[in-house]
Amino acid sequence: MKAERSLKSLCARSWNRGPAASTYTPRCRDILRNFVLGISGARPTWTPANFIEQTVEEIRRRVDEHARATGSDGKVICALSGGVDSSVTATLLHRAVGEQLTAVFVNNGLLRHGEAEETLEALQANLGVKVEYVDATPRFLAALKGVTDPEEKRRRVGATFIEVFEEAAGRLGEVDYLAQGTLYPDVIESATSASKAAARIKTHHNVGGLPEHLRFRLVEPLRYLFKDEVRQVGLALGLPEEMVWRQPFPGPGLAVRVIGEVTAERLETLRAADRIVREEIASAGLARKVWQYFAVLTPLRSVGVMGDQRTYADVVAVRAVAAEDAMTADWARLPYDVLARISHRIVNEVPGVNRVVYDVSSKPPATIEWE
Repeated sequence: MKAERSLKSLCARSWNRGPAASTYTPRCRDILRNFVLGISGARPTWTPANFIEQTVEEIRRRVDEHARATGSDGKVICALSGGVDSSVTATLLHRAVGEQLTAVFVNNGLLRHGEAEETLEALQANLGVKVEYVDATPRFLAALKGVTDPEEKRRRVGATFIEVFEEAAGRLGEVDYLAQGTLYPDVIESATSASKAAARIKTHHNVGGLPEHLRFRLVEPLRYLFKDEVRQVGLALGLPEEMVWRQPFPGPGLAVRVIGEVTAERLETLRAADRIVREEIASAGLARKVWQYFAVLTPLRSVGVMGDQRTYADVVAVRAVAAEDAMTADWARLPYDVLARISHRIVNEVPGVNRVVYDVSSKPPATIEWE
């Protein structure tokens, strides 16, 4: 990695090993920048344009060499969610291998309100990539039935994704590679071989959630980038801003925002609450100012009063954080009137919810997601 890239990675590793705190080691980047650029004499040559050129060439060379060695067609499928990570990955792959790429967009039933339709429309309008749509909602819900442990949820979502991709690949003929938008924080938190010194925080479905024996060779061009860098690359690739700045969303989707067992009914409750959170933050002009914001359906129920009637209903938590790269984060100081509108709308518009709480925890010691 180039000098400037290494600074952020080293700071991330320093945080991961160090004491619980809401920021990096004090002046970590200044200390490392002085060592890397001053003492070592390295040069900050990483740019989005350089990254695109080098990555496209590397992918093309790797796929072509394997195709020649095996006599295959060098086909690639890309796991596409419609988020910036997978969209940038698909665009890089398309530049590298062209028609050898097919993107597979899986509706796992764990998406946000209206997301499947919006994603399909955005992908077809902007990427120019062949997209195969698979609605696997019943399959994912069946895999998650009765599961409450968050690590097991992630493992099952990851395993089911791979099953769906393998079946999609079977319909396309012989496929050699699976491309996915794994980022460096995913690698660090999953404590894979690339970060042996780090403790596992949680298994990301696209890293530690993958099965041990995978029939595809993996292509992960963003594996050593952070979210802010991926967005720079996306803009340099010419992707539309609404796609580049789409809210970060976990690979396991709403499965890790429904605390406890995931059911179709609980997912609908969460979708309705989350839609309100996103609408109100956007209408307040805060969408670009807050790193991430969403609703969580807790396993708690509380006593309330609706009209003259006693209620005993669900508790929804609202989470909003300020961050630069998601390795550390602080809770966002949303205006009280925005929080008031969110709470009022959720308890009045979402059936079965009578209480809203706001999460004021930083990362660390908490993570951004609840599971």
